[in-house]
Amino acid sequence: MDTRSAQLFLHLASSLNFSKTSEQMYVSPPTLTRVIQRLEAELVTELFFRDKRSVKLTAAGLRFQQFVRLWLDEWHQLQVDLQLASAELTGEIRLFCTVTASYSHLPTILDRFRLICPKAELKLTTGDAASAIEKVRLGEVDIALAAHPLQLPTNLAFRSIASLPVQLIAPNIPCKVNDLLQQTPVPWQKIPMILPEHGPARSRFDNWLQQMAVVPQVVAKVDGHEAMVSMVALGTGIALVADAVVVNSPVKDRVRNIELDYRFEPFDLGVCMLNKRLHEPLIQAFWQVATAKN
Repeated sequence: MDTRSAQLFLHLASSLNFSKTSEQMYVSPPTLTRVIQRLEAELVTELFFRDKRSVKLTAAGLRFQQFVRLWLDEWHQLQVDLQLASAELTGEIRLFCTVTASYSHLPTILDRFRLICPKAELKLTTGDAASAIEKVRLGEVDIALAAHPLQLPTNLAFRSIASLPVQLIAPNIPCKVNDLLQQTPVPWQKIPMILPEHGPARSRFDNWLQQMAVVPQVVAKVDGHEAMVSMVALGTGIALVADAVVVNSPVKDRVRNIELDYRFEPFDLGVCMLNKRLHEPLIQAFWQVATAKN
């Protein structure tokens, strides 16, 4: 088994779709079929159940999937180690993250990365967390710090680096919003709400509203948690944001958490990039540094 065959198998094991893997891994369908057949011949076992309508992993396929993931990780780590030992890596990495992540999580990563790749050039762009995955998928950036989406595209690699609690916040100033929140029971359908346009925060907010059977009074739809915190601080309404955004906000004293019986699922913050870029020494070096356990 070579690394290319391993990468093709791993992608197919995730997508369970020969056409999709062929398209996203830039290989013809007949070639992909031959690669899988060769692996099955080497292992003397079937890795996939295949019929006209579906593709599924066999028990052997599931076991082989675990092996290949570990094997590729070790192989990529060896490549990085040898590259670092033989020469200093150079080149450019285009990074994307939110403003908050740029000073809450990114500095520690960059400090470590600079030690091993001092000649690498880093180009940082900040923006809405919900657009991070799409920017990587479209090739607009090389690497993003992003929250794990509900559905991760099969051509992207994601590895978690932190769990970020999220909270429903309200203004910490006298205003109509707080007058309503002090009522018993709380008339949620009357309280102005600031919603994210899309992304993990929006799905969590929608799930809570559905469970509460509340039709929200939406006063704004906003891109970016930092902007939502600012709008809450002005007394505009309530919003669901990551705790890290509030802690690092210049208006943190003007907002407060709303105590609820409901617990919102935390964000899984991680490093994201295209699978096909993982073999590149500079990209792999950043990946290893960013995901290394402290």
